[in-house]
Amino acid sequence: MKKNMGTIDRTIRIIVAVVIGVLYWQNIINGTLAYILLAAAAIFLLTSFISFCPLYAMVGLKTNKEASKDKA
Repeated sequence: MKKNMGTIDRTIRIIVAVVIGVLYWQNIINGTLAYILLAAAAIFLLTSFISFCPLYAMVGLKTNKEASKDKA
């Protein structure tokens, strides 16, 4: 797997995942919506830590500066 996520993209995903976690912890979100958002947060964290997004790979999107330099 080649890295296809840039630093800004990874940071945004981590922030969104943390916000979802805090909203759940504070009991602001609950029920089915909470579980769906927690699953999305887990996926965001996983893809951020490995710097690879399978959806980006399927559509050919790369936000990684090094990957963009290789393409040019």
